[in-house]
Amino acid sequence: MSGGGGWERIRSTRGGRLSRETSLTGRTARTVRLGRVQPQAPGYRTIFCNDREANLPVRFKGNSISTTKYNFLTFLPKGLFEQFRRVANCYFLLISILSMTPISPVNPVTNVVPLSLVLFVSLIKEAFEDWKRLQNDMVINNNPVDVLHDQVWETIPWKKLQVGDIVRIKQDGFFPADLLFLASTNADGVCYIETSNLDGETNLKIRKAVERTWDYLTPEKAVEFKGEVQCEQPNNSLYTFTGNLIIENQTLPLSPNQLLLRGCSLRNTEYIVGAVIFTGHETKVMMNSMNVPSKRSTLERKLDKLILALFGTLFGMCLVGAIGSGIFISSDYYYLELQRGVGLEFNPSSRFSVAILTLFTLITLYSTIIPISLYVSIEMIKFIQCAQFINKDLHMYHVETNTPALARTSNLNEELGQVEYIFSDKTGTLTRNLMEFFKCSIGGEVYGTGFTEIERGGAQRMGAKIQEAQRSPHAVHEKGFNFDDSRIMRGAWRNESNPDVCKEFFRCLAICHTVLTEGDESPDKITYQAASPDEAALVTAAKNFGFFFYRRTPTMIYVRESHVEKMGNITDVPYEILNVLEFNSTRKRQSVVCRYADGRLVLYCKGADTVIYERLADGNNELKKITREHLEQFGSAGLRTLCLAYKDLNPETYESWNEKFIQAKSSLRDREKKLDEVAELIEKDLILIGATAIEDKLQEGVPACIETLAKAGIKIWVLTGDKMETAINIAYEHFVQGDQVEIARFMKEVVKEELKRCLEEAQHSMCTVSGPKLTLVIDGKCLMYALDPSLRVMLLNLSLNCSSVVCCRVSPLQKAQVTSLVKKGARKITLSIGDGANDVSMIQAAHIGVGISGMEGMQAVMASDFAIAQFRFLTDLLLVHGRWSYLRICKVITYFFYKNLTFTLTQFWFTFHTGFSGQRFYDDWFQSLYNVIFTALPVIIVGLFDKDVSAALSKKYPELYKEGIKNMFFKWRVVWTWAFFSVYQSLVFYHFVTISGTSGKNLSGRMFGLWDVSTMAFTCVVITVNLRLLMMCNSITRWHYISVGGSILAWFVFILIYSLLRENVYYVIYVLMGTFYFYLTIILVPIVALLGDFIYQGVERWFFPYDYQVVQEMHRNDPEDNSRAGLLEIGNRLTPQEERSYAIAQLPRELSKHTGFAFDSPGYESFFAAQLGVHAPQKAWDVARRASMRGKPKPSKKH
Repeated sequence: MSGGGGWERIRSTRGGRLSRETSLTGRTARTVRLGRVQPQAPGYRTIFCNDREANLPVRFKGNSISTTKYNFLTFLPKGLFEQFRRVANCYFLLISILSMTPISPVNPVTNVVPLSLVLFVSLIKEAFEDWKRLQNDMVINNNPVDVLHDQVWETIPWKKLQVGDIVRIKQDGFFPADLLFLASTNADGVCYIETSNLDGETNLKIRKAVERTWDYLTPEKAVEFKGEVQCEQPNNSLYTFTGNLIIENQTLPLSPNQLLLRGCSLRNTEYIVGAVIFTGHETKVMMNSMNVPSKRSTLERKLDKLILALFGTLFGMCLVGAIGSGIFISSDYYYLELQRGVGLEFNPSSRFSVAILTLFTLITLYSTIIPISLYVSIEMIKFIQCAQFINKDLHMYHVETNTPALARTSNLNEELGQVEYIFSDKTGTLTRNLMEFFKCSIGGEVYGTGFTEIERGGAQRMGAKIQEAQRSPHAVHEKGFNFDDSRIMRGAWRNESNPDVCKEFFRCLAICHTVLTEGDESPDKITYQAASPDEAALVTAAKNFGFFFYRRTPTMIYVRESHVEKMGNITDVPYEILNVLEFNSTRKRQSVVCRYADGRLVLYCKGADTVIYERLADGNNELKKITREHLEQFGSAGLRTLCLAYKDLNPETYESWNEKFIQAKSSLRDREKKLDEVAELIEKDLILIGATAIEDKLQEGVPACIETLAKAGIKIWVLTGDKMETAINIAYEHFVQGDQVEIARFMKEVVKEELKRCLEEAQHSMCTVSGPKLTLVIDGKCLMYALDPSLRVMLLNLSLNCSSVVCCRVSPLQKAQVTSLVKKGARKITLSIGDGANDVSMIQAAHIGVGISGMEGMQAVMASDFAIAQFRFLTDLLLVHGRWSYLRICKVITYFFYKNLTFTLTQFWFTFHTGFSGQRFYDDWFQSLYNVIFTALPVIIVGLFDKDVSAALSKKYPELYKEGIKNMFFKWRVVWTWAFFSVYQSLVFYHFVTISGTSGKNLSGRMFGLWDVSTMAFTCVVITVNLRLLMMCNSITRWHYISVGGSILAWFVFILIYSLLRENVYYVIYVLMGTFYFYLTIILVPIVALLGDFIYQGVERWFFPYDYQVVQEMHRNDPEDNSRAGLLEIGNRLTPQEERSYAIAQLPRELSKHTGFAFDSPGYESFFAAQLGVHAPQKAWDVARRASMRGKPKPSKKH
């Protein structure tokens, strides 16, 4: 074997040593970025199959992959860089450096240790996450694969694989690289692959090898294969591939049908043989691997402003102290001995130097004003909110698909509580994406007797009653087929006026598709694997009309036709498939050229009405007109339509065209464009057969969800690819709820004038008190002009004056542009929700991206921040978890601000009594542990469990959500209120304790010293700020009492031990605890300090209440959560699995102070379930059983 020499020189291809690929000419390939295929230099790469020596000079990349963020050398510098990108961490580093200088009044250890601890914990977390990635990489890189070597299959790890190698993949195995498919154990060189790892689609896809390579199946034959592949450079386009295989001077075109992508798996095929084309990071799936854009919440950005304000306050305080020290310092104070040999910081002759040095001294002294534990606490709270509450909420668990909600990032929890605009896809997001063949138009006649939900809604609006047709006793209703019309079912179509047109219609449905069959070849047991639910529905329809597609080979389709020659007659008819002109978003149609057994050549075509009508032959205008009316009628009913057409082909014309088609297929450059051009030559002069109408039903609970969200002040925009009539009906059906709506529709021409006119009308309508709701319906072509920079502002103003907007016929890019328009132009919080790959750009453009794990694969979920199974779960995600998270994080931030400002101000007041010298009031360790231990846990408990109203009431009164949209709880007014009480309380702490302390005496009759007074003041601070936290809670659980009591207890335990070890506070606490004065102080001072807050909260609640406080008062005496009865009611109609879920949802939870339950989000279901005998097995989204269950007897099961 000529490749043998190269085999011995297998190069190690570890992740860190991936060589740069160079072309045959030595020029470096340009970078490929996600989003579009970048041009390559040169235009193609040449690969010598089964010859490693020939490929060595090109130095293709190895097959080892690395997804880690760091390596051994970069971990520390890169990890620290990531940490110090936060302004707060840079600030703490500066304070730590200052504390090491002689001017610092505090021990450097007290600043360095907390910072080091925070950095250490963050780096450990980063290292752990990266280690998991490394382990995953190692497992993947060391997977075994069979490679051809010296006429035998030799097993090597994936990482040793090289471009050009011949490999064997067995059934259910994964492809280790992008492979050129050569041969298969299946007949006709086909194999079946599953691409769920790539796009989430579980339906099988067919791949077919070039006929010339079918024989290279055994190692003896495969070793003879010496092909040369010329193909495109590595790129990220999953669905395109252009290349040629040159074998024995014969050039064979290659397409995506011959490419097996890394990450896909082999199904229903014993094994295949392939040649490696792209390896490692150059495979298409790796070039598509992308990180979700890093998003920061609006609240976090406002927190940055608060930190800057705190820094400004700190600087102001230090400046006051510095100026004061410059004025105060004087040689007149002879007892300070400032005349002889003092340092620069106390030299009266250099007042400016004294002021500057004092400034830096005070910066270290007051550094606690910005808490080091703030970011760590918030991150911890957000992470637990996601992991415990959002991910494990049974109200967002979808039983049918066994799918829980998933928070893919914890950065945006509170953003969920401030959303004002939702941008939604329609198909699969608002609807189920379960397509059912519902109606059709054949030869100008409408068939199908049912009515859609939109038709019923329209009739209800008009006050008319719909006469439902009696469903025939033999009507068929199976997945994909919900059609009833006795005129064409069970062969009755033969009696219609146009039986030949009906026959062409059914054959078009049965032949023009790319569906695969699975299972037995009988109508009841066969399963169709289709690229989209629409295709499966159309083939299922053909089966029920008596044209049963039951088998496919690469060149043939077999259809069992009933009642064609005569009633009751069934014959198996083969159709030779000569060409398939595939569907894509540009063509919007699919065609098949087939040959009947009698030699008849026919082209069947199905596609969008606009595309098909452009390609119809002249004449037959009456049929075109009637079918157009039927299409509009179907569209108005909310149905998805397709037109069907056919054309008989002349053999000579076809042969001439086929040569051009083969030539276009072999082209290496612009193959897709050339194929489209060739398709245009034959897809013309078509004869219209009719149209299909498929119903995509709304998801359960969508209208109610939209109505609830509208009440919450959220505006919903639908961005869909559907036609204008359907879009208008969406607007009427979903956004109106009985109110009058005026729809502004305008398209194509005179966009500017229409925009201006509509804007004036909208503004006039907004001025009237009871003006109609406005809905804007705009199509993609019009949007293309309206998004022009000169008209963009006008479009935005018009849109914002409407209660809802429906954009139809829009592209994925336009979806993202509209989202960005509102996000950046209106500066409102936006959320995008979608379920398909075409929604990814929209999901990433919004503040929050929500993916629906539906029928269109997992690409939307992989790009999202949150994933849910149904649109209706948005109610819980936003109105419950979003509101709570926003409320909690606001409280956490403002409380941190309050407790640190209060603590630092007591030190500030002391500065005035020390001649601005920078003398510390508190011991170093008091200052350091204040945030880390004595006040840390209670605020985390508030961030996790505080709840103003229960989940049921949050949904019952959606208007409560508007407080988040208006950002009521984190306005500057709220911050200044907290600041005012901080100043008040700090004055109480300092002056009450110090002034009264001057007359206080210990048991030995001595006055209290500095450390006695400061220890007493610190005790008052710890007690007061912890009790203040309880006053701000809406719901109090035992965790609140434990954390607050534990924090105060921790202080006493610490000081009792510490005062025995530290010289300056030696025995202080024991002396204090021996006096009556100490106990009186720690009781009276907190009462006086909190009196102002108590009065303020009482007045606010009585006279200026928030909306949630009104709801609290209304439901103060509610004994139970009202949603229980509803759940029990629903439970009677459920399967055992659903009953289990609802039984768990009904389990008892802990009562809160005001309303509802402290653990409305499932927190302890498995514990309570075990108590009541409800079966609750451990699952990924279930909460771990409590330790308290150990040792308890299991409840007896009822039989």
